[in-house]
Amino acid sequence: MSEVPDGLRYTEEHEYVRETEADGEVVVGITDFAQEELGDVVFVELPREGDSFDRMEPFGTIEAVKAVSELYTPVSGEVIEANGGLEDRPELVNEEPYGDGWMIRLRLDDPSELEGLMNADEYREHIGEG
Repeated sequence: MSEVPDGLRYTEEHEYVRETEADGEVVVGITDFAQEELGDVVFVELPREGDSFDRMEPFGTIEAVKAVSELYTPVSGEVIEANGGLEDRPELVNEEPYGDGWMIRLRLDDPSELEGLMNADEYREHIGEG
């Protein structure tokens, strides 16, 4: 079974959003389910600080032994930080998808977009583990 932490928001494309202590800022990454499906992650291409994205617009790519996939922005906003640690250690996505394997920090354009994302129970149902 995949780890699906409560308190996060999820997309059908298997990204998660975690609210931070900073008002209007979130962390985005891929779920445990997604990293399991991809297999060993060997490369992650992330945007630069200051780049802006609309909701569900591709913000980067993730390359694994099995496939290359696009990463989608769950909510619209501006990148305030990309996880530079993934450049040297992309395997962190496999080891700690909800921890050190996060992808980007966003400053939200519209916080109400979070309400359109799935909660943990809905995401578990979506991946057939509910």
